[in-house]
Amino acid sequence: MRTIGTLCRRLVVLVLAAALLLGGLLTFRGYQMYRGALDQQSLADTVDAIRAQPGYTPLSGLPQLYLNAVIAVEDHRFTQHGGIDLIAITRAALYDLATGSLDQGGSTITQQVAKNLFFTQEKQFVRKVAEVFMAFALERSYTKGEILELYVNTIYFGDGYYGVYDACAGYFGKTPAEMTSYEATLLAGIPNAPSIYSLSANPDLAAQRQSYVVRQLVKYGYLTDEEAAAL
Repeated sequence: MRTIGTLCRRLVVLVLAAALLLGGLLTFRGYQMYRGALDQQSLADTVDAIRAQPGYTPLSGLPQLYLNAVIAVEDHRFTQHGGIDLIAITRAALYDLATGSLDQGGSTITQQVAKNLFFTQEKQFVRKVAEVFMAFALERSYTKGEILELYVNTIYFGDGYYGVYDACAGYFGKTPAEMTSYEATLLAGIPNAPSIYSLSANPDLAAQRQSYVVRQLVKYGYLTDEEAAAL
């Protein structure tokens, strides 16, 4: 029995050592990817190029309800964290380990901006690490408002629409500032799964998602029950 116990302890030590080694390797490779992305184009130059694109919409040109809805449904601790949400990451990591997938990334709005600006949409552990380094860089260099503005101007809304201006023009035939409350909450729900919630392909699913967005707005104190019912 003592021999079995000793073997078990040694096995645990080996597993922990392997996990630490793998984690260190992923961190190193992720940092290399992060530095390589910045070597190709600086963060400031990349952001300036996005802001110079036609249709780029500042926060002042967006309904406050839309901005609240984006935060409520995508990253409700957005104003509190420093680029990553450890609670969301831990929850996502446990799920991914249990399922052997990368279905849940626990990405914050800042991480999604980092991905949209510099990396591919392919699900890779190394890219996720690089994304974290870039999220920290974004938080050091830009305000929360600037990061949220970059997010709504770079996220994909389905049907070939990138950014809130193109999505509003394509789906509603209007500018972002002209969105109704229903349209604002409808649009906020699409980026989570654009192919599923596309208004042209699955309007019923998009409407169900809109209802979820409204519930999140109530949950996090952006709307009262009465205001939500009016929507």
